[in-house]
Amino acid sequence: MPILLLKVVLTPLLIGGATLAARRWGPTVGGLFIALPLTSGPILFFMSLDQGPAFAATAAVGSMIGLAAIAAYCVAYAALDHRRGPAASFVTASVAFGVAGAALHTVIGAPLWLVVGVVVAAITLATWLIPRSRTAHPPIPHPAWDLPARMVVATVLVVGITAVAPVLGPGWSGIVATFPVYLSVMAAFTHRHAGPAAADDVLRGILAGLYGTVAFYVVVTLGLGVAGVLVTFVGGILAALAFDAVALRIVRPGVEPEPA
Repeated sequence: MPILLLKVVLTPLLIGGATLAARRWGPTVGGLFIALPLTSGPILFFMSLDQGPAFAATAAVGSMIGLAAIAAYCVAYAALDHRRGPAASFVTASVAFGVAGAALHTVIGAPLWLVVGVVVAAITLATWLIPRSRTAHPPIPHPAWDLPARMVVATVLVVGITAVAPVLGPGWSGIVATFPVYLSVMAAFTHRHAGPAAADDVLRGILAGLYGTVAFYVVVTLGLGVAGVLVTFVGGILAALAFDAVALRIVRPGVEPEPA
């Protein structure tokens, strides 16, 4: 199957399945599903085929840095959503993502353990800063165009970023690949229809899922060039799912555990 056709077929299937799962299990666990590397994962996979394993491995480090930028996005959104609407919260959070991504871009060349430490610390701090609601939330209505739009946007991102990757370079390509498109959509809909507390649950669910995504990027960074592309990405997916299985025991739909 030609690579372009594989991009067009695989990406919407991943996004569609994850979106339906998120709707089934509520905002918190939905956020955890959306935290999976549903866009950046395919982008890195196709980069490894288009540009080679070394390029994709560096891009994976950039995507890991992008997770710290997502943490900044979540904190900025939560800081504003109880006082402003979804649009203002989204704009502020997007600026925070861009500033954090630009500031952390220089860390890409650091040892992998240091990058992982910085990213995990950012995720942990963001989780601590966003309040817990401890309340159940009603089902959130979604317009008919929501799912097709997500699938189209994801496919455009995957095809577009892999096409311009040689111009952006691996580091920036990896960071741009993590811009939280689906988090933005999910948080905005939840904010509008269920209130800011439910939106905060989405953000906390996302952050809980990012630990598994860190594991995915670590496996991809270390595995590319050592193992085959397919073996590396399967191993990365299994690592992410293992971390998410632990997160699912901690994060409950709509109700956060009491602090110890």
